[in-house]
Amino acid sequence: MLLLVAVMTTPADARQAPISVIVDTDAGPDDFMALAFLLSSARTRVEAVTITTGLAHAEAGAANILRLLELAGRADVPVHIGRTAPLSGNRSFPEDWRRLSDELPGVELPETRRTAASQPAPEFLAARLGDAARPVTVLALGGLTNLAEAFRLNPAAAKTIDRLVIMGGAIKVPGNLEDGGVADNTSAEWNFYIDPEAARRVFVSGASIRLVPLDATQKVAIDRGLQRQLQTSQRPLARVVTQVLATVDDLIDQGTLFAWDPLAATVIADDEMLRFTRVSIEVRQEAPEEGRTVIAPRGPANAEVALDANSRRFVDLFTRTLGVPVRPN
Repeated sequence: MLLLVAVMTTPADARQAPISVIVDTDAGPDDFMALAFLLSSARTRVEAVTITTGLAHAEAGAANILRLLELAGRADVPVHIGRTAPLSGNRSFPEDWRRLSDELPGVELPETRRTAASQPAPEFLAARLGDAARPVTVLALGGLTNLAEAFRLNPAAAKTIDRLVIMGGAIKVPGNLEDGGVADNTSAEWNFYIDPEAARRVFVSGASIRLVPLDATQKVAIDRGLQRQLQTSQRPLARVVTQVLATVDDLIDQGTLFAWDPLAATVIADDEMLRFTRVSIEVRQEAPEEGRTVIAPRGPANAEVALDANSRRFVDLFTRTLGVPVRPN
């Protein structure tokens, strides 16, 4: 009887095996917040990290991620570098944004002797995602270049991946390119704008996709209140998150910093974090709408999309996972 009681009172997180996750990232500031969450969560186990084209330059981004993994005590996690250019065109993030992501000023990370794996990210993904005997979830936080290349190398990998959670796109809200000086395209979001051809290929691949676009992320602002809560945690990964937030203080003051990548990360740990609707997604390729995400009314459903979010639910899970003390009611 005592054994029965012990089993019944075991926390749900302890009863469930962690979800294996590969994070495909462009190593920007909010990517570090997402990774810190996943590395702290009992519901997820980061298996590998792949670096895609986007905010950080590939070598600098990989070096920063390796140091974050060192801090987290996860020197077992390999880091693979992908293409340094999109499949088509030569679009890139503003250079000052890239410099910030490369240097992460004020963010204290330990040194490491580890270097990135020799196998390129698309080849690693093509092989790993194609292993149907070992289901894995992928969290895509940057341009979809690596995944598009992986699915080209091994089309079956798109069908055997357990789930692909993507932060990107804008459905019923304007895009966010204007913040980076792109004035002629008001409908696209940066991750899809960087490589719209890669995004198109991923959405027609047959992968099981959950899309977290700006529609949802803009409902979850990162403000001073959240910043102060995280400062009360004693955990090293929470300290890194607070230091990362200090690098984008201006955005917090302007009210334009949102939980882009962190919100997508919490979807993996909490299956009910967002409500998703199955739709048919198309990614426009022609200027001035390259990268625009639209719902095709007559196309076959190829993704689940979230258009709203509960900010309080996100903040509660994110802060609790990163060790913020629970305040008494």
